Amino acid sequence: MSDIADVGIVIVNWNTRDLLRGCLRSLAASDPSVKRRVVVVDNASSDGSVAMLRAEFSEVTVLENAQNVGYAAANNLGLRQLGFGQPCAPDAPRYALLLNPDTELPFDALRAMIARLDADPTIGAGGPRLVLPNGKLDLACRRSFPTPEVAMWRMLGLSKLFPKSRLFGRYNLTYLDEHLEAEVDCVVGAFMMVRREAIARVGLLDEAFWMYGEDIDWAYRIKQDGWKILYYPKVTVLHIKRAASRLNPRARLEFQRASLIFYYKHYARQTPRLMHWAVLAGLLIKGGRPLWADIQALRKAH
Repeated sequence: MSDIADVGIVIVNWNTRDLLRGCLRSLAASDPSVKRRVVVVDNASSDGSVAMLRAEFSEVTVLENAQNVGYAAANNLGLRQLGFGQPCAPDAPRYALLLNPDTELPFDALRAMIARLDADPTIGAGGPRLVLPNGKLDLACRRSFPTPEVAMWRMLGLSKLFPKSRLFGRYNLTYLDEHLEAEVDCVVGAFMMVRREAIARVGLLDEAFWMYGEDIDWAYRIKQDGWKILYYPKVTVLHIKRAASRLNPRARLEFQRASLIFYYKHYARQTPRLMHWAVLAGLLIKGGRPLWADIQALRKAH
């Protein structure tokens, strides 16, 4: 077991060469006592990302996709490369880390996160406090599952009007002190550390999610299997945020599509009919006509 890496890190890149360079430099400068393996999966970037990787980061394994296969599928390629799956390979690292290329890690981030998860074997996944360049909290770094009720308060704007309300503020848990550790429903895939044993039980990311939602779905399955999900603010990581998604014209639609897939997968069957149609109407208003075909397909499938 002494040869097993502490963490296997998967970074999915799409046209974020300079941010990716900064991310990898922060990893290289972090605590060397943490044994790590790093895989970058490039989703057909056109900005010279792969050439930069091969020239400057020879220690990193690079998987080069001929087309943009989406976030979940690309992460799964990296996870499989590291030996994660059902079952995990004997040499798979103790933890997997999904990491966005638009993040920068402090020296002790990996060591501190691993130490916290090592201290409690019931924690299946965890994430740190993510801060934006302006110093404010990235609200997505800790949140509740988007049940129809939780999503409704957000769509009606009540979560913004009453962020400290334990009823209306559940979407991003805005009523919690951002500096206090908490067990939550999910952390974000920008920095999501997952225990090897949890992956062996629940499997990899669901590739039905092309972009967005796959991390929430993974957390849902991990938690359903009996593991805890931990928000750990003693580690703070910089997150530039939306570096790739703002360049992708599909991003807005895919966010609504991810919400629709997650809803049908986990909530549609037990949602009262009136609330069900309200959920679909809200998603259609946000996603527009392109979402109608997905609704029809999901209704047939479920």
